[in-house]
Amino acid sequence: MNETPAVHECIRPVLHIEILQKSKSLLTAKVLEGHVLEWLKEMRPLYSDLITSDFKSSVLNENVETIKICDVEAACTDHKQTVLVTSCDLQYHVYRLEDCGVSNETFNYNSNSNSDELSAANHWMLPNKDFEGLWESLVYDSEIKAQLVRFVTTTLLFSDTKVDSNIIAWNRVVLLHGPPGTGKTSLCKALAQKLCVRLNDRYKYGQLIEINSHSLFSKWFSESGKLVMKLFEALQQIIDDPRALVVLLIDEVESLAHTRKAAMSSSEPSDSIRVVNALLTQIDYIKRFPNVLILTTSNVTGAIDLAFVDRADIKQYVGLPSSTAIYRIYFSCLEELMRAQIIAPRESVFALRSLEISGYSENSATQLSLLLRDIAIKSQGLSGRTLRKLPFLAHAFFVQKSTVELNTFLLALAKAVDKQFADRVDLEGDGRRCDGDT
Repeated sequence: MNETPAVHECIRPVLHIEILQKSKSLLTAKVLEGHVLEWLKEMRPLYSDLITSDFKSSVLNENVETIKICDVEAACTDHKQTVLVTSCDLQYHVYRLEDCGVSNETFNYNSNSNSDELSAANHWMLPNKDFEGLWESLVYDSEIKAQLVRFVTTTLLFSDTKVDSNIIAWNRVVLLHGPPGTGKTSLCKALAQKLCVRLNDRYKYGQLIEINSHSLFSKWFSESGKLVMKLFEALQQIIDDPRALVVLLIDEVESLAHTRKAAMSSSEPSDSIRVVNALLTQIDYIKRFPNVLILTTSNVTGAIDLAFVDRADIKQYVGLPSSTAIYRIYFSCLEELMRAQIIAPRESVFALRSLEISGYSENSATQLSLLLRDIAIKSQGLSGRTLRKLPFLAHAFFVQKSTVELNTFLLALAKAVDKQFADRVDLEGDGRRCDGDT
């Protein structure tokens, strides 16, 4: 019996090169890519997840704001800290930022009255300055970000190859759920920005539309079902443009997709049911457009209608960060404060992996990094939103100097963490006292 030998073929890793071009640059993307390639070949060593604006090339200095090197993935090798340009497939993404901020999308609910104007959504053109760097700032314990990018890549592949959606179903709907302050909304906005950069050869521009779900109930509660339908009708012109990647963001989706089972037990269930029905109808309609992605978030998944949950392709829990993620968050904050020279002189803080390799042994070189690790461990239970505020609060309450040494700042950060937990206890105590008074 002849056996066919197994073939172990390694797929070349992909190195994504994101090039932020200056607004006044006149170079074509192709010419710019050539200069970047020459710069990459001169880098020794070359690190993945590198963001730099420091170039020896005068052409790059004149035409490029930053270059990001990221996402080295291979089928049969682990992720490496250093990469060789010659061993990777390079994918260039040259882009410019929109400098216009958020705009407000409104429409008249009552065509006979100019006063019945509804604030329907916030609207950004992408890629946008408001979100530049947001993707890199988000730190999670799992590969949530990479999984979301892969999800979108597969939706495009299935659409391009005309996979029959009646046989294999996908809706282009993502549900991120978890406690408040864990970065769910920020992740949605950062993902929209990242996709517009990565897919700029496919889509001419991107649009992020954050639906203001609360406003649909604020003024005409009894007509909310009709308002949902009119909202999506107003968005149809944007969706119809195949040159645009359109990302619809519904924050706190339980406001629109509240469980119909609970509504039926209330005294006035009809409008809530109509809202959910209208939303589900629109999702089923929109899924035929390959250029549309629906991102949703929720803090209370138990309140969401099961039919909506079932339509979500990805139901991703986003929890509070572990001590490992907290260390990485604090690490990035300290790097920024040293860049701004608020912490000075610059001192080395080791990445957590380096501390693990050393067995967490304490010496003069690792002392401050181990102190930061201790602070990260006692910060467990705080949300990412709170953690990002703590360096500011540490300076405001316990430093109050234009420059501070790293050791002094870390001691201030530890005090700020203690204060945060103490304030939380006081706040919960006030809540209990108020409940007792009522």
